[in-house]
Amino acid sequence: MTDQAVDTNGPAGAAGTAGAKEPPESTPPRFFGRARELKALQEDIEGAGLDTLAGRKAARARVLLIAGRPGSGRTALAAELARRLAEPGDYPDGVFRVSLTDPGGERVTGERTARELLDTLRVAAPPGADEDELSEMVREAFAVRRALILLDDAVDAEQVDPLLPDNPDCLVVATSTGPLTGISGVRPCTIGGLDTGAAVQLLAHTIGQVRITVDPRTAETLAEECGGLPAALTLVAGWLAARPGASVADVTKQLCDQQDDPEQPTGARPLARAFRLVHDSLPAVAARILRLLALAPAGLADAHTASALAGCSVSAAQTTLDDFVRFGLLRTNGAALPQYEVPGCLAPLVRAVLEERERPAEIQLARARMLERTVRRLQACRAVTDPEDSPARRRLAGLPRSLRFPNPESAAEWLRIREPALVASARLAVRDGGLDTLARRLVAALVRALAVHRGTEDAAPVLYGLHGLVLDVAERRDLPREKAAALLNLADLDARTGRTREALARYRAALDAGRAANDLYATGRAMESAGGAYAELGDYNRASDWYGRALAQRLTQGEQADAARLYGRLGAVHTYTGRYGEALREWRAAAAGHRRLGDLPAQARALSEAARVQEYAGRPQESLHTCREAVDLARRAGDVRLQAALELRLADTLDRLGDPAAARLHRSAADRLLGEESPAYEIRSASNET
Repeated sequence: MTDQAVDTNGPAGAAGTAGAKEPPESTPPRFFGRARELKALQEDIEGAGLDTLAGRKAARARVLLIAGRPGSGRTALAAELARRLAEPGDYPDGVFRVSLTDPGGERVTGERTARELLDTLRVAAPPGADEDELSEMVREAFAVRRALILLDDAVDAEQVDPLLPDNPDCLVVATSTGPLTGISGVRPCTIGGLDTGAAVQLLAHTIGQVRITVDPRTAETLAEECGGLPAALTLVAGWLAARPGASVADVTKQLCDQQDDPEQPTGARPLARAFRLVHDSLPAVAARILRLLALAPAGLADAHTASALAGCSVSAAQTTLDDFVRFGLLRTNGAALPQYEVPGCLAPLVRAVLEERERPAEIQLARARMLERTVRRLQACRAVTDPEDSPARRRLAGLPRSLRFPNPESAAEWLRIREPALVASARLAVRDGGLDTLARRLVAALVRALAVHRGTEDAAPVLYGLHGLVLDVAERRDLPREKAAALLNLADLDARTGRTREALARYRAALDAGRAANDLYATGRAMESAGGAYAELGDYNRASDWYGRALAQRLTQGEQADAARLYGRLGAVHTYTGRYGEALREWRAAAAGHRRLGDLPAQARALSEAARVQEYAGRPQESLHTCREAVDLARRAGDVRLQAALELRLADTLDRLGDPAAARLHRSAADRLLGEESPAYEIRSASNET
């Protein structure tokens, strides 16, 4: 769990998320104490490792470990070390930070950690790739960089080891509660509380020097009561800052009066007492908002999240969140669209008081309100991209102003900032199991918003995980239609990234689910896609069989456009296997289907493929006639680029027939159509059409 930092801006002294930059107007955080620890860490970097002493160059990045309990400021110390190391330019490729523990205390999977680092490095990670593949990509990316990697709140060595670059020019700084047994050459820098002088400095910076000066001994006693823990000191300082008339002695007495939980470790009790003091002194509404923030996905909230959880207005929630930042209960990114985060060291305390003070039914209701608000925001985020007179925009106009976005740009920015929390919200909703209807709506709305703002190609890795969540719900609730749709989407992404056999297995599972749901669209698409997968694998006989099954269903349903496309796919696989008679028949059937639909360009392409087959079959004169027919269709359709491509195809055929003069005429015609510097595109086989 991420610790509160020892700085003047409350608990946000870490370097932030990987690659994140502070707003220009923010002031650099002040750091107190830890001079001995910083010196020891820097000496450890400069010291010779075992490989160097043996005369060998180190094969991997050096690892520094800062160990301490939550609230001790280990994250802030790591961030300060990273800042000092980065300032001279020793690591020109930057500082990259990622947290290895969720706010709820659960370890982050290696797959998620690797994807976060790859996103920061702007390295495209294939959707559906496993942890080993992604970790290898991370190591390869850092192998050519001189960077500092901050791995915050590691649970064990198994989380850290796969991410270590095979590059001694990189440095890894990890924070953890205890040692990372299993990684060689790691000497932990173990920290406890701040020394009394640094602790008092931290208090003075927040509440002013006057209250410290009038009672310095009590200030030292207060620092000792807080165990020197920066997180506890920050909370107490926030309490005093909100009460200008209170003295250091007042808060010290109240802190001492707080009851300890005997089940807690001794070192964790000062932070628990400080949190209880601050929580119990809050107004009832504010205290309830704080408790409910334990439900915020990924520990990240905005004013809408807090408003929905507590059932209050957005403006009231915003004011309360800003107050919490001043009290040291939250930290914020300070951006134009601020996000608020419960510090990791406080997250278990907030959750404990939530479970103690709120009934389970109230917690479930708050979670449902939050999911419903998220769905509406996502719907507004997508709808703002529609035309002004569209039904979606008319529905959007009926929403409260606070839920709407003024323009597509602001919606896209909100989606970019909130994406980690939105994805976490979907994961939590599916895992909860009690709100599956809302979970399905949330995932569907998030998929649509990502597709319209980022595009399906760019958002493919995120979409892969979301489709997997839909599959989980569909299997749990026995929803065959949704299961078929999720399997088809996952299979398409598998096929796009070269995992053809995995895609084929999912297409066949989707076919079974589609049949169970009596979903003709799903079964037809599953059969056609399975044919495409077999064709990609070079098994053209099975591809022909599956295309034939799909075609039979399309013809039964009278779906002429799909049938025409499938005739083309059959023509392509027959061409690959040298069955030219069958291929020609299928391509002519495709051309006839496009003719009935009035699609002249598609008819021209089908005839062009038929001409190719005739040429392969040793019938050049027939090929020439068919190609001329295709050129005429392209001319009638007004498709200049298609016509030019067909003119070039015709010229190649004439060359093979021994008529170079006529071939030159057709090439000149293609040049006139497109200009000498704009080459005509190649006509692709229908097997590549979507």
